[in-house]
Amino acid sequence: MDQNCFPTRRQSDPDAWIDLVFSAKAANGGVVRRAIGWVGNEVGHDRFVDEVRRRGYHLLVTQNQYIVVCNTGPVRMLF
Repeated sequence: MDQNCFPTRRQSDPDAWIDLVFSAKAANGGVVRRAIGWVGNEVGHDRFVDEVRRRGYHLLVTQNQYIVVCNTGPVRMLF
């Protein structure tokens, strides 16, 4: 695998990355999914979790993905 696929350090502004993720059409009441490793490289896990919490959204973790439910209403896991 190409070592440059997942850089070890972010080269640009983490705030700009957060703005890009949460300005996507899917973030308007929908769902945003990002690889956990990629989030760690881009902004760090704590920064991402803090941002999801600040917005009042819901964060799920499955295997190697973060799943953000981009609404502030209740969420119920059915199975």
